[in-house]
Amino acid sequence: MPLADASVLVSAAGPVRVEAASTLRLDAGAVDYALVALYFVFVLGIGVLARQRVSSSIDFFLSGRSLPAWVTGLAFISANLGAVEIMGMSANGAEYGFPTFHYFWIGAVPAMLFLGVVMMPFYYGSKVRSVPEFMRRRFGTGAHLVNALSFAVAQVLIAGVNLYLLGSIVNVLLGWPLWVSVIVAAVIVLSYITLGGLSAAIYNEVLQFFVIVAALLPLTLVGLHRVGGWDGLRDKVTASPGGAAQLESWPGNALSGFANDFLSILGIVFGLGFVLSFGYWTTNFVEVQRALATHSISAARRTPIIGAYPKMFIPLIVVIPGMISAVLVPQMIEYKQAVTANPDYTGDVTYNQALLYLMKDTLPNGLLGIGIAGLLAAFMAGMAANISAFNTVFSFDLWQQYVVKDRPDGYYLSVGRLATVGATVAAIFTAFIAGNFSNIMDYLQTLFSFFNAPLFATFILGMFWKRMTPTAGWLGLVCGTVSAIVIFVLHEAEVFELSGQGASFIAAGAAFVVDIVVSVAVTQVTTPKPAAELVGLVYSETPKEVRTDPEESSLPWYQRPVLLAGIALVLVIGLNLLVG
Repeated sequence: MPLADASVLVSAAGPVRVEAASTLRLDAGAVDYALVALYFVFVLGIGVLARQRVSSSIDFFLSGRSLPAWVTGLAFISANLGAVEIMGMSANGAEYGFPTFHYFWIGAVPAMLFLGVVMMPFYYGSKVRSVPEFMRRRFGTGAHLVNALSFAVAQVLIAGVNLYLLGSIVNVLLGWPLWVSVIVAAVIVLSYITLGGLSAAIYNEVLQFFVIVAALLPLTLVGLHRVGGWDGLRDKVTASPGGAAQLESWPGNALSGFANDFLSILGIVFGLGFVLSFGYWTTNFVEVQRALATHSISAARRTPIIGAYPKMFIPLIVVIPGMISAVLVPQMIEYKQAVTANPDYTGDVTYNQALLYLMKDTLPNGLLGIGIAGLLAAFMAGMAANISAFNTVFSFDLWQQYVVKDRPDGYYLSVGRLATVGATVAAIFTAFIAGNFSNIMDYLQTLFSFFNAPLFATFILGMFWKRMTPTAGWLGLVCGTVSAIVIFVLHEAEVFELSGQGASFIAAGAAFVVDIVVSVAVTQVTTPKPAAELVGLVYSETPKEVRTDPEESSLPWYQRPVLLAGIALVLVIGLNLLVG
């Protein structure tokens, strides 16, 4: 099917057929278009206002390290509320039901708390400007170059996914050709990032968080009312294909692809909950950058912890609407019955459109405009986060480190703005690459297993084992990444077969284990860095006063990171037990 005539949205449901643009059109009225236009005015206005605060490279790339924790905490979570979170998880909800909660309560919150309590003191206390820069200080230029290059490539690819989906929504809304929609969407994001840098991205992400919630909460409530309340939803889900298993989160066999209950739980807990989750949340500069923009170590630690609280409840307004759509919208009901009877079935409707069809069927004019603005906000937040992280790593970690050194600060500020333009143009092309994949969520999870899983292994070993050597750092990264690629190739060659996210879980686990084994082995035959060079980088060599905020003991209880993290951990454990 020609790309210009089709759109592909996110699903973890296995191969899906692209949908003809003419199949689905949202019946927006004048008030809806007005609300969307008003949203774009606010977005661009924030970029113009943020421009006034940019006078140095630190202002542009890290907001001058001056933002309050509540702002960066909301931006932290909003930056992740992109294509996968909104469309992908609603699609998973339509297909799998409650097991999708694992992406939040197992695959996100514990790692976010670990980042705030354990790892942020090292990131912030060492005064690094990026995660790759931390790698350079700990392991030298070998690991640094591997990490910086792989991160830069991954961000352009992932930005392309968000941009493609953003263009697809504009295509559905306005009927513009997809390539026009993609370019218009790219220009809007480019405008405010180029103007105001990270501050523009972060303040827009705060706005986008509230717009997303304002869009999805009414959709959930109206949908529940239409389906007969919570009891009505349970009854209809139980009677639908997939049955009552969709109302139980464990063992999640359909999600993991494992028929054996024990292997399914192991795959979810180790593959998703440990390797993929910790690899993403603790080493992904897209997220860490928001915490580095704060004014103190304590605020930096609170950033991901504050973000963990709304993260726990996001599935209630993302997964639940997907489940409602699967039992309320006639097109979704027919599709689920057909694909359950024949997994190879293809049609104009897929799980990918669950949220759009629910919006079309349940939201009146006005609320529909807010819903559309919420989807646009989600995709823009995701893309802007990728671009703002890319321009920092490109400017500081690649250009300044390896190409042009020792120039005035204003030079690197200009490089950052040009890198923003270059990354956006590249994302336009990678958007159409993403459009050629039948399953974009599998595409993203594959990228995470390639890049994030081995990086987490190197980080965690290097942070707590001072003996680990620079050579082990870059060799472990390379071998871990290669092992994940080998697993991917074997799966694509059908040497083994798993549905759902099972292959990504295995690839991530293999990358983590291989990285650890190689790093330990290479360390035995190479020379470590002197202990004096590891202060602020390795736990045992870093004095407590370097990794703590001296004013933290005087803070009120609701601003103490460890206590806040403890409360969040109890809540997420309670949610896991409650849903079961």
